[in-house]
Amino acid sequence: MINLPHYSYFTDDFREYEFYSDGPNGRIKKRVTFTRVQEKPVVYNLALVDVISDSGAISDLTVSDNGDRDIILSTVAYTVRDFSTYHGNHLIHAKGSTSVRTRLYQIAISGLFDEISIDFEVYGIIDNAIYTFQRNVNYEAFLVRKK
Repeated sequence: MINLPHYSYFTDDFREYEFYSDGPNGRIKKRVTFTRVQEKPVVYNLALVDVISDSGAISDLTVSDNGDRDIILSTVAYTVRDFSTYHGNHLIHAKGSTSVRTRLYQIAISGLFDEISIDFEVYGIIDNAIYTFQRNVNYEAFLVRKK
């Protein structure tokens, strides 16, 4: 991830990160949350959501369309790196809230793969089977682990 453009983010506990997306649709607060979902091996689920109100309401279905998808995803990659440094080198599971969103994530991962793969092992999941990530293969979800 050498010098990938990304947003500044903040965290209090290295499990929940917040940052702002800036673009034509304004300034949108984003949150990345890591939740342990499996013990052996340890796997955390990554959730990327929009914070849609001051009360803290969130949505993983909002389409902000701020023109900064790659910057958002590289910011998420930086939070994964920080999370892994603080909590250990565990597997992190990511899947879009819809199949369209998962496909967008795959396109972005493919486009940034050379940079991402410097710091991370990346896997794709199809029918609960785990494969080493390859471009031009449609995955249902992804696993990453810091190298």
